[in-house]
Amino acid sequence: MKKGDLKKIENLAKRFGAEESKWASGEDVQVGQWVRFKCMFGCESYGKRGGCPPAVPSVPECRALFSEYERILVMRLSTKLDDPKDRDAWCHKKNARLLKLEREVFTAGYHKAFLLKMDECRMCKDCAATRVDCKKPKLARPSPEALAVDVFGTVRKLGFPIEVLSEYDQTMNRYAFLLVE
Repeated sequence: MKKGDLKKIENLAKRFGAEESKWASGEDVQVGQWVRFKCMFGCESYGKRGGCPPAVPSVPECRALFSEYERILVMRLSTKLDDPKDRDAWCHKKNARLLKLEREVFTAGYHKAFLLKMDECRMCKDCAATRVDCKKPKLARPSPEALAVDVFGTVRKLGFPIEVLSEYDQTMNRYAFLLVE
Protein backbone atom coordinates (compact mmCIF):
# COMPACT_ATOMS: atom_id res chain seq x y z
CA MET A 1 0.00 0.00 0.00
CA LYS A 2 1.39 3.37 -0.99
CA LYS A 3 1.72 6.13 1.60
CA GLY A 4 -0.45 8.40 -0.57
CA ASP A 5 -3.20 5.79 -0.52
CA LEU A 6 -3.19 5.75 3.28
CA LYS A 7 -3.89 9.49 3.34
CA LYS A 8 -6.58 9.16 0.65
CA ILE A 9 -8.37 6.52 2.68
CA GLU A 10 -8.12 8.65 5.84
CA ASN A 11 -9.65 11.58 3.93
CA LEU A 12 -12.43 9.33 2.62
CA ALA A 13 -13.15 8.16 6.16
CA LYS A 14 -13.52 11.79 7.25
CA ARG A 15 -15.83 12.46 4.29
CA PHE A 16 -17.98 9.48 5.30
CA GLY A 17 -18.33 10.56 8.93
CA ALA A 18 -15.23 9.62 10.93
CA GLU A 19 -14.06 12.46 13.13
CA GLU A 20 -10.64 10.98 13.59
CA SER A 21 -8.86 7.89 12.34
CA LYS A 22 -5.58 6.07 12.92
CA TRP A 23 -3.91 3.12 11.26
CA ALA A 24 -3.29 -0.08 13.18
CA SER A 25 -2.05 -3.51 12.23
CA GLY A 26 -3.80 -6.79 12.90
CA GLU A 27 -1.31 -7.32 15.72
CA ASP A 28 -2.53 -4.11 17.39
CA VAL A 29 -6.10 -5.41 17.59
CA GLN A 30 -6.65 -7.03 20.97
CA VAL A 31 -8.93 -10.06 20.78
CA GLY A 32 -10.15 -11.79 23.93
CA GLN A 33 -12.39 -14.63 24.97
CA TRP A 34 -13.71 -12.40 27.78
CA VAL A 35 -15.29 -10.12 25.16
CA ARG A 36 -17.32 -13.04 23.84
CA PHE A 37 -18.45 -13.85 27.38
CA LYS A 38 -19.61 -10.25 27.81
CA CYS A 39 -21.74 -10.76 24.68
CA MET A 40 -23.10 -14.06 25.96
CA PHE A 41 -23.84 -12.83 29.46
CA GLY A 42 -24.79 -9.20 29.23
CA CYS A 43 -26.01 -8.29 25.79
CA GLU A 44 -29.70 -8.52 24.92
CA SER A 45 -28.84 -9.11 21.23
CA TYR A 46 -26.93 -12.34 21.85
CA GLY A 47 -28.43 -14.99 19.59
CA LYS A 48 -30.94 -12.54 18.10
CA ARG A 49 -28.87 -10.93 15.31
CA GLY A 50 -27.04 -12.52 12.41
CA GLY A 51 -23.97 -10.34 12.99
CA CYS A 52 -23.73 -11.18 16.68
CA PRO A 53 -22.56 -14.27 18.55
CA PRO A 54 -23.15 -17.14 18.23
CA ALA A 55 -23.69 -16.48 14.49
CA VAL A 56 -20.10 -15.27 14.05
CA PRO A 57 -16.75 -17.08 13.90
CA SER A 58 -15.06 -18.48 17.00
CA VAL A 59 -12.56 -16.37 18.95
CA PRO A 60 -9.54 -18.24 17.43
CA GLU A 61 -10.99 -17.66 13.94
CA CYS A 62 -11.36 -13.95 14.75
CA ARG A 63 -7.71 -13.78 15.84
CA ALA A 64 -6.73 -15.47 12.58
CA LEU A 65 -8.73 -12.93 10.57
CA PHE A 66 -6.94 -9.95 12.12
CA SER A 67 -3.54 -11.58 11.61
CA GLU A 68 -4.18 -11.43 7.84
CA TYR A 69 -4.24 -7.60 7.86
CA GLU A 70 -1.30 -5.22 8.16
CA ARG A 71 -3.52 -2.15 7.66
CA ILE A 72 -6.67 -1.49 9.66
CA LEU A 73 -8.17 1.98 9.85
CA VAL A 74 -9.69 2.58 13.28
CA MET A 75 -12.25 5.38 13.09
CA ARG A 76 -13.72 7.41 15.93
CA LEU A 77 -17.27 8.69 15.65
CA SER A 78 -18.83 10.59 18.51
CA THR A 79 -22.07 12.23 19.52
CA LYS A 80 -23.96 13.54 22.49
CA LEU A 81 -27.59 12.43 22.58
CA ASP A 82 -30.37 13.96 24.60
CA ASP A 83 -32.54 10.86 24.40
CA PRO A 84 -31.10 7.31 24.60
CA LYS A 85 -33.76 6.22 22.09
CA ASP A 86 -31.90 8.25 19.44
CA ARG A 87 -28.81 6.00 19.67
CA ASP A 88 -30.05 3.30 17.28
CA ALA A 89 -30.98 5.80 14.56
CA TRP A 90 -27.65 7.63 14.90
CA CYS A 91 -25.68 4.37 14.70
CA HIS A 92 -27.72 3.13 11.73
CA LYS A 93 -27.12 6.35 9.79
CA LYS A 94 -23.38 6.40 10.51
CA ASN A 95 -22.92 2.70 9.72
CA ALA A 96 -24.77 3.09 6.40
CA ARG A 97 -22.30 5.83 5.44
CA LEU A 98 -19.34 3.71 6.53
CA LEU A 99 -20.55 0.92 4.24
CA LYS A 100 -20.18 3.40 1.38
CA LEU A 101 -16.62 4.01 2.53
CA GLU A 102 -15.92 0.27 2.47
CA ARG A 103 -17.32 0.08 -1.06
CA GLU A 104 -15.24 3.00 -2.29
CA VAL A 105 -12.03 1.53 -0.83
CA PHE A 106 -12.89 -1.86 -2.36
CA THR A 107 -13.48 -0.39 -5.83
CA ALA A 108 -10.19 1.53 -5.53
CA GLY A 109 -8.46 -1.85 -5.71
CA TYR A 110 -8.36 -3.01 -2.11
CA HIS A 111 -10.25 -6.27 -2.55
CA LYS A 112 -9.86 -7.29 1.11
CA ALA A 113 -11.67 -4.17 2.40
CA PHE A 114 -14.09 -5.19 5.16
CA LEU A 115 -15.94 -2.95 7.61
CA LEU A 116 -16.61 -3.73 11.24
CA LYS A 117 -19.48 -1.45 12.21
CA MET A 118 -19.40 0.66 15.34
CA ASP A 119 -22.52 -1.04 16.67
CA GLU A 120 -24.74 -4.03 16.02
CA CYS A 121 -25.68 -4.39 12.36
CA ARG A 122 -29.19 -2.88 12.64
CA MET A 123 -29.67 -2.68 8.85
CA CYS A 124 -33.16 -4.14 9.30
CA LYS A 125 -35.78 -3.32 11.91
CA ASP A 126 -36.42 -7.03 12.42
CA CYS A 127 -33.22 -9.03 12.15
CA ALA A 128 -33.55 -12.56 10.80
CA ALA A 129 -31.02 -13.65 13.47
CA THR A 130 -29.11 -15.95 11.12
CA ARG A 131 -26.79 -15.25 8.23
CA VAL A 132 -28.73 -17.72 6.09
CA ASP A 133 -32.00 -15.81 6.52
CA CYS A 134 -30.47 -12.30 6.40
CA LYS A 135 -32.60 -9.91 4.31
CA LYS A 136 -29.66 -7.65 3.40
CA PRO A 137 -26.57 -9.89 3.32
CA LYS A 138 -24.55 -7.42 1.22
CA LEU A 139 -24.99 -4.76 3.91
CA ALA A 140 -24.69 -6.91 7.03
CA ARG A 141 -21.45 -6.57 8.98
CA PRO A 142 -20.46 -7.47 12.54
CA SER A 143 -19.19 -5.02 15.11
CA PRO A 144 -15.64 -5.33 16.46
CA GLU A 145 -17.08 -6.62 19.76
CA ALA A 146 -18.96 -9.38 17.92
CA LEU A 147 -15.56 -10.55 16.67
CA ALA A 148 -14.20 -10.56 20.24
CA VAL A 149 -12.26 -7.29 19.88
CA ASP A 150 -11.38 -5.56 23.14
CA VAL A 151 -12.29 -2.14 21.75
CA PHE A 152 -11.32 -0.32 24.95
CA GLY A 153 -7.83 -1.86 25.03
CA THR A 154 -7.26 -1.50 21.30
CA VAL A 155 -8.29 2.14 20.95
CA ARG A 156 -6.54 3.21 24.16
CA LYS A 157 -3.33 1.67 22.80
CA LEU A 158 -3.78 3.92 19.74
CA GLY A 159 -4.33 7.01 21.92
CA PHE A 160 -8.06 7.42 21.31
CA PRO A 161 -10.45 8.57 24.06
CA ILE A 162 -12.90 6.03 25.43
CA GLU A 163 -14.70 5.74 28.76
CA VAL A 164 -17.57 3.79 30.24
CA LEU A 165 -20.44 6.28 30.31
CA SER A 166 -22.55 6.70 33.43
CA GLU A 167 -25.06 9.18 31.97
CA TYR A 168 -26.76 9.37 28.56
CA ASP A 169 -25.91 13.05 28.11
CA GLN A 170 -22.16 12.34 28.06
CA THR A 171 -20.25 12.33 24.78
CA MET A 172 -20.25 8.85 23.33
CA ASN A 173 -17.11 7.77 21.42
CA ARG A 174 -17.78 4.81 19.14
CA TYR A 175 -15.27 2.98 16.96
CA ALA A 176 -15.52 1.28 13.59
CA PHE A 177 -12.71 -0.69 11.99
CA LEU A 178 -11.99 -0.82 8.25
CA LEU A 179 -9.78 -3.77 7.45
CA VAL A 180 -7.98 -2.77 4.27
CA GLU A 181 -4.72 -4.51 3.37
